[in-house]
Amino acid sequence: MTKLTLYVGNKNYSSWSLRPWLALEACGVPFEDVVIPFDFEAGNPKFRDISPTGRVPVLHHGDIRVWESLAIIEYVAELFPQAGLWPEDPAERAVARSYSMEMLSGFRALRGACPMNMRREKRAINLPNDVLGDVERIETIWREAVARSGGPFLFGRFTAADAMFAPVVNRFEVYDLTRNPGSLAYMDAVKTHPAFAKWQEAALQETWIVPEDEA
Repeated sequence: MTKLTLYVGNKNYSSWSLRPWLALEACGVPFEDVVIPFDFEAGNPKFRDISPTGRVPVLHHGDIRVWESLAIIEYVAELFPQAGLWPEDPAERAVARSYSMEMLSGFRALRGACPMNMRREKRAINLPNDVLGDVERIETIWREAVARSGGPFLFGRFTAADAMFAPVVNRFEVYDLTRNPGSLAYMDAVKTHPAFAKWQEAALQETWIVPEDEA
């Protein structure tokens, strides 16, 4: 099979890049990753050479280009059905996709106030009510999913749905957004997954600084 190449941004900051990278890595899909950092104020002009949107992540598979996190995950799930990126049960798979789409399109207040930052020292900041509303909804998703599956992940084993929420796990940790035992247990399961640890290790070695993401 033609090699898969996933182009990503800074591993310290790029939540959109983390999602498909983590889904592929955790589920054993073979791919190469290439980091193109956000080293310009409006991104990096090199993005235009690799992506029709001028953004990352983008997956190259021969002549095929797939962009947007969830689209990349869906494409790879079709290529590697045996990898189990989604739950096997159709009903559970529908819920997993619904959660993932909600994560993709929602929680803008949280994302705006609390950028993903792997190397940020844990410290709380003052947050408006709309951010707290996002936190409450996310914790409801985690609580209901883990209660239904038995955990430790949203659908028992690690799936693409967990990858979609992984940047939020970082946000909850470094901005000290919860003390709920159930949420902390789920967060610990994600943080200690070997694939997440591998991304975080690479992120902590980066030296690039993006001031607007240093909330």
